[in-house]
Amino acid sequence: MQLDYHNINKFIVVGDRLLIKPVEDSSKTSSGLYLPPSVAEKDKIQSGYIIKAGPGYPIPAQVEDEPWKESKEKVKYIPLQAKEGDLAIFLRKEAFEIEFENQKLVIVPQSAILLLIRDEL
Repeated sequence: MQLDYHNINKFIVVGDRLLIKPVEDSSKTSSGLYLPPSVAEKDKIQSGYIIKAGPGYPIPAQVEDEPWKESKEKVKYIPLQAKEGDLAIFLRKEAFEIEFENQKLVIVPQSAILLLIRDEL
């Protein structure tokens, strides 16, 4: 089942967070044994595709000589390394699981990402 990306565009990911669609791991080993869910849950890392990425780490605004004046400067961010479409290997214990349109998604901070795989040449 595919996600309706029209509805997913309503999500606003904040800060250094990433919305990831996890790759479902097979519960069957290479020798043909089926593993119970409790064994799979003990895995420390997981992989998934990044659906949406937050803007990054906010940078504090520079304080002027007259701090009582309203600042017209927009918030600036240090961008994230992760981009939409990347395959991310991340620490499972840092992930927050949600369900959207009967699909399991996870919200992960960039600090939990161990490796990114990007198809760019």
